[in-house]
Amino acid sequence: MTLSIMTSTLADDVVEVSPSGEIDVENAYEIREAVAGQLAAGHLARIELNLQNVTFIDSVGISALVAAFQLAQVSEVKLIVTRPSRFAHRQLWVTGLLGLFGNPQPFGEADAAQPAVSGI
Repeated sequence: MTLSIMTSTLADDVVEVSPSGEIDVENAYEIREAVAGQLAAGHLARIELNLQNVTFIDSVGISALVAAFQLAQVSEVKLIVTRPSRFAHRQLWVTGLLGLFGNPQPFGEADAAQPAVSGI
């Protein structure tokens, strides 16, 4: 499967980068390049990596996320992961990197974690 990356502006100083598909050894560099492009384009306060449509990410992909984080940090821009797929969340958890990326909950978990309303 290929990787596609969409970017959108959420606010004047916040950009969302949304990869879809598999992030692996063949295309992981595209994540770093997408973040670098956003950093070069203007003054940002935050970049949000929306990983809800990432179906697979390997160690090279994780490394690319860390490299993107470091690029943003050098530019004094906060980079966080939002809405990770269950697979991406698990990979970030296993590698001990959830905290680095803002401790995101897996996509869909917030809805499932809501307590049931009782008529008591």
